[in-house]
Amino acid sequence: MQTGIFTAITDEQMHPAELGRQIESLGFESLFVPEHTHIPTRFATPTPDGNPLPRDYYRNLDPFISLTAAAVATTRLRLGTAVALVVQRDPIHLAKELASLDLVSGGRVELGAGAGWLREEMLNHGTDPGRRVTLLMERLAAVKTIWTQEDAEFHGRFVDFDQLRMWPKPVQSPHPPIWVAGWGPSTFARVVASENGWMAPVGLPLDELERGMKELATVAARSEAAVPPVLATFHGPSQHDLERARELGVHRVLLALWPVQGRSETLRALDRYALLL
Repeated sequence: MQTGIFTAITDEQMHPAELGRQIESLGFESLFVPEHTHIPTRFATPTPDGNPLPRDYYRNLDPFISLTAAAVATTRLRLGTAVALVVQRDPIHLAKELASLDLVSGGRVELGAGAGWLREEMLNHGTDPGRRVTLLMERLAAVKTIWTQEDAEFHGRFVDFDQLRMWPKPVQSPHPPIWVAGWGPSTFARVVASENGWMAPVGLPLDELERGMKELATVAARSEAAVPPVLATFHGPSQHDLERARELGVHRVLLALWPVQGRSETLRALDRYALLL
């Protein structure tokens, strides 16, 4: 089982290059970062935990800029999003950005993709919240098409383009790993059908994670498909929690540094997490 770090990168935190170097030097395998382009000053959408949003939601750096800085400062660290808000991004630009980052990093990029939760943020991007899940999966399919075909062509409900050529292609073959975030039967069906991995909700209790993995395996068996890999993110887990995740067959665990703190607090938290490796 691989073990990485999940944290936001903000203008008030450690520089992503320094953070990446520190994470790699302590023996962690990956760094995953979230995305919010902005937070509307007034919104009616309930927050994920029902509490006011932490300060770092408003101050996120662009995830791909942060990961590029970490990429050039490291040699082995895997670099991913948890999650990129694909429904707010043009798929051709997204394919270009990620393929470029995969080249710059030497093939270390992974895409965690989500449909998002903040309706007002989506609306500011011209995205219909009611269609965001369908839009997510179609844009991911279009990105894969651009990555894997020299003369890429895609005709869907929301994404439609005739033949185009785009380089660079990703270093990883056939393409960087993709993780689809979400929960429930419809999510599991989408993950299996798209041949991506499943990114479980942040902080999902282990009992729920086990239940979700069993349901995912059932969906895969019904479709005669391979069981997708699973990525789980924990807040302050114990050694026992990590051992149980390993026994369940989790592919990667991310240890959350959340909410974001200053440099000294971040370094101390990383040292504590390193004791679990």
